[in-house]
Amino acid sequence: MGSESLNVVAMVLNAGLMVQFVIFLLLAFSVATWAIIFIKYIQVRRAYNESAFFIDYFWKTRDFSNAFAKAKQLHHSPVARIFRIAYLELKKLNRVAASSGQPRDSDGGYSSRKFMGVETVRRALNRSVTMESIRLIQLVPFLATTGNISPFIGLFGTVWGIMNSFHGIAYQRGATSLAAVAPGISEALVATAAGLAVAIPAVIGYNYFTQKIRILESEMESFSSDFINIIESDYLAYREAAK
Repeated sequence: MGSESLNVVAMVLNAGLMVQFVIFLLLAFSVATWAIIFIKYIQVRRAYNESAFFIDYFWKTRDFSNAFAKAKQLHHSPVARIFRIAYLELKKLNRVAASSGQPRDSDGGYSSRKFMGVETVRRALNRSVTMESIRLIQLVPFLATTGNISPFIGLFGTVWGIMNSFHGIAYQRGATSLAAVAPGISEALVATAAGLAVAIPAVIGYNYFTQKIRILESEMESFSSDFINIIESDYLAYREAAK
Protein backbone atom coordinates (compact mmCIF):
# COMPACT_ATOMS: atom_id res chain seq x y z
CA MET A 1 0.00 0.00 0.00
CA GLY A 2 2.78 2.44 0.84
CA SER A 3 4.49 1.78 -2.47
CA GLU A 4 1.27 2.33 -4.41
CA SER A 5 0.61 5.61 -2.63
CA LEU A 6 4.16 6.71 -3.33
CA ASN A 7 3.71 5.87 -7.02
CA VAL A 8 0.55 8.00 -7.19
CA VAL A 9 2.35 10.92 -5.58
CA ALA A 10 5.25 10.45 -7.97
CA MET A 11 2.92 10.40 -10.96
CA VAL A 12 1.33 13.65 -9.82
CA LEU A 13 4.70 15.28 -9.32
CA ASN A 14 5.93 14.09 -12.72
CA ALA A 15 2.78 15.16 -14.57
CA GLY A 16 2.53 18.31 -16.67
CA LEU A 17 1.66 21.69 -15.20
CA MET A 18 -1.94 21.61 -16.44
CA VAL A 19 -2.55 18.15 -14.98
CA GLN A 20 -1.02 19.24 -11.68
CA PHE A 21 -3.21 22.34 -11.65
CA VAL A 22 -6.30 20.20 -12.26
CA ILE A 23 -5.38 17.78 -9.47
CA PHE A 24 -4.73 20.55 -6.96
CA LEU A 25 -7.99 22.23 -7.98
CA LEU A 26 -9.79 18.97 -7.33
CA LEU A 27 -7.98 18.70 -4.00
CA ALA A 28 -9.37 22.11 -3.04
CA PHE A 29 -12.86 20.96 -4.03
CA SER A 30 -12.38 17.82 -1.97
CA VAL A 31 -11.34 19.74 1.15
CA ALA A 32 -14.32 22.09 0.77
CA THR A 33 -16.67 19.15 0.19
CA TRP A 34 -15.62 17.26 3.31
CA ALA A 35 -15.74 20.45 5.38
CA ILE A 36 -19.31 21.12 4.21
CA ILE A 37 -20.32 17.50 4.85
CA PHE A 38 -18.97 17.72 8.39
CA ILE A 39 -20.60 21.10 9.12
CA LYS A 40 -23.97 20.22 7.61
CA TYR A 41 -24.07 16.82 9.30
CA ILE A 42 -23.72 18.44 12.72
CA GLN A 43 -26.20 21.19 11.84
CA VAL A 44 -28.85 18.87 10.39
CA ARG A 45 -28.46 16.30 13.16
CA ARG A 46 -28.90 18.94 15.87
CA ALA A 47 -31.84 20.50 14.04
CA TYR A 48 -33.52 17.12 13.63
CA ASN A 49 -33.02 16.00 17.24
CA GLU A 50 -33.98 19.32 18.84
CA SER A 51 -37.02 19.74 16.58
CA ALA A 52 -38.28 16.28 17.45
CA PHE A 53 -37.77 17.06 21.15
CA PHE A 54 -39.57 20.43 20.91
CA ILE A 55 -42.56 19.05 19.00
CA ASP A 56 -42.98 16.31 21.56
CA TYR A 57 -42.67 18.84 24.42
CA PHE A 58 -45.11 21.26 22.77
CA TRP A 59 -47.88 18.69 22.49
CA LYS A 60 -47.27 17.44 26.01
CA THR A 61 -47.35 20.83 27.70
CA ARG A 62 -50.09 22.43 25.52
CA ASP A 63 -49.05 25.76 27.04
CA PHE A 64 -47.60 28.47 24.82
CA SER A 65 -45.65 30.18 27.62
CA ASN A 66 -43.92 26.99 28.73
CA ALA A 67 -43.24 26.02 25.11
CA PHE A 68 -41.76 29.47 24.45
CA ALA A 69 -39.44 29.16 27.46
CA LYS A 70 -38.29 25.75 26.22
CA ALA A 71 -37.94 26.99 22.63
CA LYS A 72 -35.49 29.69 23.76
CA GLN A 73 -33.18 26.93 25.01
CA LEU A 74 -33.18 25.05 21.69
CA HIS A 75 -30.90 27.16 19.52
CA HIS A 76 -30.53 24.64 16.69
CA SER A 77 -34.18 23.72 16.14
CA PRO A 78 -35.89 25.38 13.15
CA VAL A 79 -39.30 24.37 14.52
CA ALA A 80 -38.52 26.07 17.83
CA ARG A 81 -37.42 29.21 16.01
CA ILE A 82 -40.58 29.49 13.94
CA PHE A 83 -42.65 28.95 17.08
CA ARG A 84 -40.79 31.76 18.88
CA ILE A 85 -41.48 34.14 16.00
CA ALA A 86 -45.15 33.15 15.81
CA TYR A 87 -45.56 33.38 19.60
CA LEU A 88 -44.01 36.86 19.77
CA GLU A 89 -46.19 37.99 16.86
CA LEU A 90 -49.27 36.64 18.63
CA LYS A 91 -48.37 38.38 21.88
CA LYS A 92 -47.79 41.66 20.07
CA LEU A 93 -51.18 41.42 18.39
CA ASN A 94 -52.87 40.63 21.70
CA ARG A 95 -51.22 43.65 23.34
CA VAL A 96 -52.32 45.89 20.48
CA ALA A 97 -55.88 44.56 20.63
CA ALA A 98 -56.05 44.98 24.41
CA SER A 99 -54.67 48.52 24.44
CA SER A 100 -56.33 49.88 21.28
CA GLY A 101 -59.63 50.75 22.94
CA GLN A 102 -61.42 50.36 19.60
CA PRO A 103 -65.18 49.60 19.63
CA ARG A 104 -66.37 46.04 19.42
CA ASP A 105 -67.67 44.53 16.20
CA SER A 106 -71.36 43.97 15.49
CA ASP A 107 -71.11 40.38 16.73
CA GLY A 108 -70.16 41.59 20.18
CA GLY A 109 -66.40 40.91 20.15
CA TYR A 110 -63.11 41.80 18.48
CA SER A 111 -63.68 39.09 15.91
CA SER A 112 -62.46 40.94 12.82
CA ARG A 113 -59.24 41.98 14.54
CA LYS A 114 -58.68 38.45 15.84
CA PHE A 115 -59.18 37.08 12.33
CA MET A 116 -56.67 39.58 10.98
CA GLY A 117 -54.34 38.48 13.78
CA VAL A 118 -54.61 34.86 12.65
CA GLU A 119 -53.67 35.89 9.12
CA THR A 120 -50.75 37.96 10.41
CA VAL A 121 -49.42 34.99 12.39
CA ARG A 122 -49.91 32.78 9.32
CA ARG A 123 -47.80 35.13 7.21
CA ALA A 124 -45.13 35.30 9.92
CA LEU A 125 -45.01 31.50 10.03
CA ASN A 126 -44.71 31.26 6.24
CA ARG A 127 -41.85 33.76 6.23
CA SER A 128 -40.14 31.89 9.06
CA VAL A 129 -40.45 28.53 7.31
CA THR A 130 -38.95 30.06 4.16
CA MET A 131 -36.03 31.59 6.07
CA GLU A 132 -35.35 28.36 7.96
CA SER A 133 -35.40 26.37 4.72
CA ILE A 134 -32.87 28.79 3.23
CA ARG A 135 -30.72 28.45 6.34
CA LEU A 136 -30.79 24.66 6.16
CA ILE A 137 -30.04 24.45 2.44
CA GLN A 138 -27.03 26.78 2.63
CA LEU A 139 -23.80 25.20 1.29
CA VAL A 140 -25.65 22.08 0.11
CA PRO A 141 -25.87 23.24 -3.55
CA PHE A 142 -22.06 23.38 -3.56
CA LEU A 143 -22.06 19.60 -3.09
CA ALA A 144 -24.30 19.19 -6.15
CA THR A 145 -22.06 21.51 -8.18
CA THR A 146 -18.95 19.61 -7.09
CA GLY A 147 -20.54 16.26 -7.90
CA ASN A 148 -21.49 17.49 -11.38
CA ILE A 149 -18.31 19.24 -12.47
CA SER A 150 -15.53 17.29 -10.75
CA PRO A 151 -15.54 14.35 -13.21
CA PHE A 152 -15.38 16.78 -16.13
CA ILE A 153 -12.54 18.73 -14.55
CA GLY A 154 -10.65 15.46 -14.06
CA LEU A 155 -11.45 14.40 -17.62
CA PHE A 156 -10.14 17.72 -18.92
CA GLY A 157 -6.85 17.10 -17.10
CA THR A 158 -6.67 13.61 -18.54
CA VAL A 159 -7.35 14.73 -22.09
CA TRP A 160 -4.78 17.51 -21.77
CA GLY A 161 -2.17 15.09 -20.41
CA ILE A 162 -2.80 12.55 -23.18
CA MET A 163 -2.52 15.26 -25.82
CA ASN A 164 0.83 16.31 -24.39
CA SER A 165 1.99 12.68 -24.37
CA PHE A 166 1.15 12.15 -28.05
CA HIS A 167 2.63 15.53 -28.89
CA GLY A 168 5.88 14.47 -27.24
CA ILE A 169 5.94 11.22 -29.22
CA ALA A 170 5.41 12.91 -32.55
CA TYR A 171 7.71 15.88 -32.18
CA GLN A 172 10.29 15.05 -29.57
CA ARG A 173 11.10 11.34 -29.44
CA GLY A 174 10.10 10.40 -32.97
CA ALA A 175 8.82 7.04 -31.68
CA THR A 176 5.30 5.68 -31.58
CA SER A 177 5.62 2.75 -29.19
CA LEU A 178 3.15 2.22 -26.35
CA ALA A 179 6.03 2.10 -23.87
CA ALA A 180 6.94 5.66 -24.77
CA VAL A 181 3.44 7.08 -24.21
CA ALA A 182 2.31 4.90 -21.29
CA PRO A 183 3.91 6.93 -18.45
CA GLY A 184 2.31 10.17 -19.66
CA ILE A 185 -1.09 8.54 -20.08
CA SER A 186 -0.97 6.93 -16.64
CA GLU A 187 -0.06 10.30 -15.09
CA ALA A 188 -2.93 11.96 -16.93
CA LEU A 189 -5.44 9.29 -15.86
CA VAL A 190 -4.78 10.20 -12.23
CA ALA A 191 -6.81 13.37 -12.89
CA THR A 192 -9.87 11.34 -13.89
CA ALA A 193 -9.54 9.16 -10.78
CA ALA A 194 -9.22 12.28 -8.64
CA GLY A 195 -12.34 13.77 -10.23
CA LEU A 196 -14.36 10.66 -9.41
CA ALA A 197 -12.94 10.54 -5.88
CA VAL A 198 -14.19 14.10 -5.31
CA ALA A 199 -17.55 13.65 -7.03
CA ILE A 200 -18.73 10.45 -5.30
CA PRO A 201 -18.80 11.73 -1.68
CA ALA A 202 -20.21 15.07 -2.87
CA VAL A 203 -23.17 13.37 -4.58
CA ILE A 204 -23.77 11.07 -1.61
CA GLY A 205 -23.65 14.02 0.78
CA TYR A 206 -25.99 16.09 -1.39
CA ASN A 207 -28.60 13.33 -1.58
CA TYR A 208 -28.37 12.64 2.16
CA PHE A 209 -28.75 16.27 3.23
CA THR A 210 -31.50 16.95 0.70
CA GLN A 211 -33.54 14.08 2.11
CA LYS A 212 -33.01 15.21 5.73
CA ILE A 213 -33.84 18.83 4.90
CA ARG A 214 -37.05 17.77 3.19
CA ILE A 215 -38.06 15.94 6.37
CA LEU A 216 -37.34 19.05 8.44
CA GLU A 217 -39.29 21.24 6.00
CA SER A 218 -42.21 18.84 6.26
CA GLU A 219 -42.01 19.03 10.07
CA MET A 220 -41.99 22.84 9.95
CA GLU A 221 -44.96 23.03 7.59
CA SER A 222 -46.90 20.48 9.63
CA PHE A 223 -46.20 22.34 12.87
CA SER A 224 -47.17 25.66 11.28
CA SER A 225 -50.48 24.21 10.12
CA ASP A 226 -51.18 22.74 13.56
CA PHE A 227 -50.30 26.03 15.27
CA ILE A 228 -52.63 27.98 12.97
CA ASN A 229 -55.39 25.44 13.60
CA ILE A 230 -55.01 26.00 17.35
CA ILE A 231 -55.28 29.78 16.92
CA GLU A 232 -58.24 29.47 14.57
CA SER A 233 -59.99 27.15 17.04
CA ASP A 234 -59.46 29.80 19.70
CA TYR A 235 -60.88 32.42 17.33
CA LEU A 236 -64.00 30.33 16.63
CA ALA A 237 -64.45 29.65 20.35
CA TYR A 238 -64.14 33.39 20.99
CA ARG A 239 -66.87 34.13 18.45
CA GLU A 240 -69.19 31.53 19.95
CA ALA A 241 -68.66 32.97 23.43
CA ALA A 242 -69.30 36.49 22.18
CA LYS A 243 -72.70 35.66 20.65
